[in-house]
Amino acid sequence: MSRALVVVDVQKDFCEGGSLAVVGGARVAITISGLLAGDHGYDYMVATRDHHIDPGPHFSDQPDYVDSWPPHCVVGTPGAEFHDQLTFRDFDAVFDKGQYSAAYSGFEGKCESGSGLAAWLFERGVDRVDVCGIATDYCVRSTALDSASSGFATTVLLQLTAAVDPTRIPTVCEELTRAGITLAADAARTEQA
Repeated sequence: MSRALVVVDVQKDFCEGGSLAVVGGARVAITISGLLAGDHGYDYMVATRDHHIDPGPHFSDQPDYVDSWPPHCVVGTPGAEFHDQLTFRDFDAVFDKGQYSAAYSGFEGKCESGSGLAAWLFERGVDRVDVCGIATDYCVRSTALDSASSGFATTVLLQLTAAVDPTRIPTVCEELTRAGITLAADAARTEQA
């Protein structure tokens, strides 16, 4: 029985100044780094990254910001890198996703060894997963839903997320709760679990 933190897509393109910036992205990077600098209680810490090569209609010159987006996190560009304020880099694994198609969930990614996130976690006896990062209403949401459907007791650390559209947060929270996911207002509350 062990606990993992999944840090979702805290990349330069998703933070202020990036090609698909989310307001509050840099704050999330700083706050996650602060959590991981202390006595956080995690057995494993992993990260996900959008890692686009040619994701087809996921990129558009006239994006609808629902299914299509401006180009972002293109492999080999600075925007695909972790944000500078995410000073913690000692992740146990990094899972890249979306090379040739849209991929919102970290569970669609693969690490350097080729393992998917669910298999990687199961191999290490993880039963509890906390999810944080960018964006609450897209990749964090999808990663949390896939975590729960894979059988992990899942918590979303809401204060360690930032949303593309903050007005969607109540709807997203309702969906997550219906899926059996715990919503934590701050990281300290998860220590009780």
